[in-house]
Amino acid sequence: MQPRISVRMADDDRKGKPPGGEPNVAVITKTKPQTKRPNLYRVLILNDDYTPMEFVVHVIERFFSKDHEAATRIMLHVHHHGMGECGVYTYEVAETKVTQVMDFARKHQHPLQCVMEKK
Repeated sequence: MQPRISVRMADDDRKGKPPGGEPNVAVITKTKPQTKRPNLYRVLILNDDYTPMEFVVHVIERFFSKDHEAATRIMLHVHHHGMGECGVYTYEVAETKVTQVMDFARKHQHPLQCVMEKK
């Protein structure tokens, strides 16, 4: 059963209704807000012929928190298939990861490319 409360309207006194008269009754219900799940984005590393495999493994471990075995698997997938998924994130997180990887690669003079795409 839903809770009921009595509500005395502010303008009741102005309309000449007696204070002890029949009160107005209101029903209070809770509504759940409809929230939309954020879009997710895949962060991908692209293969190139110049970046050393160990550097790619290091990047995956450092920026995507993968262990050495998982990072090596992803690196080999990138090597054999041209690209590999490092993780799936919200837009802001994916964008940050792409920027971090690209900046780190440039700093170490490697042409490694990292991109994001909507899942």
